[in-house]
Amino acid sequence: MASRIITRTLILPKTNSRIPSQIPQFSSSICSNTTPLSNLFQRYGFPPSDLHTFFAKNIFLLDSSVPNVEMSLKVLSSFSSSKNFVVSMVNSCPRVLELEFLKKWETGISKLGILTNSSPKRTQNILEVSRKFDLYPDDVLHCIQCLQGFRFTPATITRVLEELPMIITMNEDKIWGKIEFLLGIGIHRSKIDSIIQSYPGILGIAVENKLKPLISEFTEMGFKPNEIREEMIKNPKILQSEVGELSKCLRMLNSLKCRVPIKEKIFSEGAFRASYKVKLRIDCLHKYGLIYKDAFSVIWREPRVIIYELEEINKKIDFLINTMKFDVFGLVEVPEYLGINFEKQIVPRYNVIEFLRSKGGIGDEVGLRSLVKFSRLRFYNLYVKPYPECEMIYGRFVDVKVRKGCPEGMWKVFKPRKYPESEEDLKNMKLFMEQLR
Repeated sequence: MASRIITRTLILPKTNSRIPSQIPQFSSSICSNTTPLSNLFQRYGFPPSDLHTFFAKNIFLLDSSVPNVEMSLKVLSSFSSSKNFVVSMVNSCPRVLELEFLKKWETGISKLGILTNSSPKRTQNILEVSRKFDLYPDDVLHCIQCLQGFRFTPATITRVLEELPMIITMNEDKIWGKIEFLLGIGIHRSKIDSIIQSYPGILGIAVENKLKPLISEFTEMGFKPNEIREEMIKNPKILQSEVGELSKCLRMLNSLKCRVPIKEKIFSEGAFRASYKVKLRIDCLHKYGLIYKDAFSVIWREPRVIIYELEEINKKIDFLINTMKFDVFGLVEVPEYLGINFEKQIVPRYNVIEFLRSKGGIGDEVGLRSLVKFSRLRFYNLYVKPYPECEMIYGRFVDVKVRKGCPEGMWKVFKPRKYPESEEDLKNMKLFMEQLR
């Protein structure tokens, strides 16, 4: 027994240490087995530097014959005239190279007139879903005929296939359930096609678990059925919201403490639209790494964010992170950054500070708070006025006047008031002056 224990103790570690060496190195198999495949894939646009990693992730290709793979690539390239289609398609779904699958699609794709000369994205999405669920052109054709039966226009069907390729896995009853729901809340049949075309994702949302609770939430928020219908027709993407999101956004809006003109601009299109705008800006801040609590705090403290377009907000945050090299969490401390003008305030001030920093003219590091919160006059007096070259950088934004004594315009208040002079007043004045003589 003791000899067995000693033997196991001495032998097993050696066996374990030899296990990695017994597994063949992938690089050696590539050198001997994949040279023809590498040349083949390079001909179809695959970068040589990426092929090693690609074959390592898809070892099944090493067992495939080169002629079969070549035939698969040839068939796949015939589905789209785009040069990058094959590379994008294979990288996204390598199993699409199965020859039998592609042959069935090659013979049947002519039935799908809607895919003829279609965008590469649409074709790729449909092929990915079809390969995953083992579907073929007849299945896609049945889905298209089903959508046509619901009186969707070709433009709507095209958009649905592009944005929601999973539609080809749904049966007719599931699709009709979404249409029936829209009809049930009072949306006219003629409006449904434009709603689906604007937001095809509706067809993928569960009715009982998502759509009905959302409508109940909107009603509890105080909106009337006709208001809900109008908003859904104008912007169907409102149904992307999670249950409870818009209610929280509306509560935050009602608690805002800001100037009346800003609040009027926020609510200019109604409380429903304002709540959805807040939701979009919360999602934008969350995308850059802020937790939802901090995102709500930033917008509550700087409500001007709601007035700016999302494109402008993205530009400001991108400039903050990639150009100014500040952390996105700086917005929690200085939310005013998102409320000031990008072209007139952020960029000129940053250019001045960068110039002074490059010349060694700044002893202490200028933080985001100083860069944003300083008044225009204070920033000018500190960083622009002492350095004449900075006035060239500050450009047309240098029109700052230093005020001394009374504010500009106060002289008008202290100037004696003028009264109209009549002929009688002039006679009286002359008489008074003569008496003084």
